[in-house]
Amino acid sequence: MSLTFYQEQVKLYVAVDCIILGFNEGELNVLLHRRKFEPLMNHWSLMGGFVHSGESLDEAAVRVLTDCTGIEHIFMEQIGAYGEVTRDLGERVISVAYYALVNMNDFSDQLLEKHNASWTKITGLPDLIFDHNRMIIDVLSLLKLKAATHPIGFNLLPDKFTLPQLQCLYEAIYQTPLDKRNFRKKLNDMDILEKLDRKDKMNSKRGAFYYRFNESKYDKLREQGFYFSL
Repeated sequence: MSLTFYQEQVKLYVAVDCIILGFNEGELNVLLHRRKFEPLMNHWSLMGGFVHSGESLDEAAVRVLTDCTGIEHIFMEQIGAYGEVTRDLGERVISVAYYALVNMNDFSDQLLEKHNASWTKITGLPDLIFDHNRMIIDVLSLLKLKAATHPIGFNLLPDKFTLPQLQCLYEAIYQTPLDKRNFRKKLNDMDILEKLDRKDKMNSKRGAFYYRFNESKYDKLREQGFYFSL
């Protein structure tokens, strides 16, 4: 005989919302879409969905991210839960937010069209549904802390990049200019970048050498007690 528990308790909905961040032309961008159903249909929203039966929170976030991006094994982390009683106009919904870092070049126009989505600069956000603006503010604060102690910024860049591109990315994350000499000295001291033979000559006559983040070397250094710090 099966037993039924918690019959007198109120049933709540659980959702995941994903702050998908990309980097382009010196600015952080977030992937938004026009909501296709009520309440607040056609309003701007983060990518998200309800947690399915038999599915963990992480599994739900991975499902949403894979469906929205077409990319597997995306860097993602949980931010926290948002559970104000009146946060959702439809029902009592508790949302667990995740952020993900992706290379915007991996996206196709067809995929964006499928989800009625577009990239929007962080500096020019519209009013989003519910508490989605608050989620983005929270993740930007967290990203500043994480970027200073973990090499997460490389998840936003192509496989090969220039040092000016890398500095521009971290300036976008920190929302402040960085001293070029100090920035490069810290990178050289850490010795986790691999210099390539090719140059980017699109932005200057001399050109800037391309680099690649050496993840395997970083992992070995970390095992030895290496501490990433920018």
